[in-house]
Amino acid sequence: MTAAVLRHVGRRLAAGVLVLWGAATLTFVALHLVPGDQADAILGPSLTATPQLRAQVIADYGLDRPVVVQYLDYLGSLLTGDLGRSYQRDMPVERLLADQVLPTMQLAVSAALAGLAIAVIAVVVTAASGRVGRTAATVLELVVASVPNFWLGLVLLTLFSFRFPIFPSIGASGGLGLVLPTLTLALPLGATLAQVMRQELERADRAPFALSVRARGAGELRLVLAHTLRHAVTPAVTLSAWIVGSLIGGTVLVENIFARPGIGRLLVGAVMSKDIPVVTTVVLLSAVTFVLINTVVDLLYPVIDPRLRAERAR
Repeated sequence: MTAAVLRHVGRRLAAGVLVLWGAATLTFVALHLVPGDQADAILGPSLTATPQLRAQVIADYGLDRPVVVQYLDYLGSLLTGDLGRSYQRDMPVERLLADQVLPTMQLAVSAALAGLAIAVIAVVVTAASGRVGRTAATVLELVVASVPNFWLGLVLLTLFSFRFPIFPSIGASGGLGLVLPTLTLALPLGATLAQVMRQELERADRAPFALSVRARGAGELRLVLAHTLRHAVTPAVTLSAWIVGSLIGGTVLVENIFARPGIGRLLVGAVMSKDIPVVTTVVLLSAVTFVLINTVVDLLYPVIDPRLRAERAR
């Protein structure tokens, strides 16, 4: 690695640390502004909580200390890797999340791959369909991309689980139970990617190398598959940070609609019960994922576009 690349990586890591600090701070402030007493959240819906027990909880968790002191203790615990214990389930947060990460990863990865496949297929199919076909596809993609995840999920659930019982309705595991949640996330994602990729494909189609390929007798399908499609896929890398953010937000809704286990469903329950350790850990996990993806993509740019190597070498 050159000194310029190392400096660039250092700047990206410093920016990532600031993002994580900001996420932790905003989470702390937001949860302390939510109506309700934190001691009541820790005690839960207990009808036998005596004033003495309540006072003991307040003292044990340091809730009687100034907010600034609580904030500094909170940051110190995060820096040492102490994520705390869930108020509602009375178990370490890391163990609680370990049971929920895999279902969320399965849903997010399957939705990302399905969304990319939908986009590539849509772009290739409409590549040689003429202006009218491409315009019609663009309008349809715009409609699909504008549909909220929760509404699309309810429509798919109504059609393919209740009206036509093809797929399991809610809470199902296995491959069939993953189809409708995956489509709920993948269809808007694929529609958005398809619009961006089609614009890049049309730009590459007018480039000099495309004219040269046609002059050698290549057909439109071969031109797309062997040459211009790789240029169209490049925006998917550029938009990967947006894709991650979209999937993180989408899984929260989709897991609740389809009653699937996962981090999103856990987060909603934790927010409702003001379970601060769980909410904080989920938010920070999302922020870490976002920062890592952004950093990796930023480092991949010079590999994708060699012109950036010279710029970063200065």
